[in-house]
Amino acid sequence: MTRVKIKFPDEKPLATISIPVRITDINYGNHLGNDRLLSIIHEARMQLLSQWGYTELDAGGVGMIMADVMIAYRGEAFYGDVLTICIYAAEVADRSFDLLYHISTERNGSRKDIAHAKTGMVTYDYKTARIAVLSTDLKNHLAIG
Repeated sequence: MTRVKIKFPDEKPLATISIPVRITDINYGNHLGNDRLLSIIHEARMQLLSQWGYTELDAGGVGMIMADVMIAYRGEAFYGDVLTICIYAAEVADRSFDLLYHISTERNGSRKDIAHAKTGMVTYDYKTARIAVLSTDLKNHLAIG
């Protein structure tokens, strides 16, 4: 079976976000639920955009929508773990870009990989309901790393 593999760039991340695993993120297996991880990725993306003064509805004059997502689960996270999410940009084009998420936690004195993820983002004009061109401002933020 072919597994999802995400290659991270060598440059420094756009941002490093810390998000604790809440009790509501825990599933019946007593670890972080796969559905909750997607919500945590969304929260990390919102925090990244907020650092730039953006939202998903206005990111430098354009909105954005998620076109696809890939998640490769690498390890378990538990209640009380603090996830470290390093976010990178890749495949920046005129109307889309990828955000890559390297998710880990510190446990027993060592770093543990929890997941690698990618969201394919498309820039969008919510007023006209059409795909839009990335603003220069957004493109500049995505190039920083």
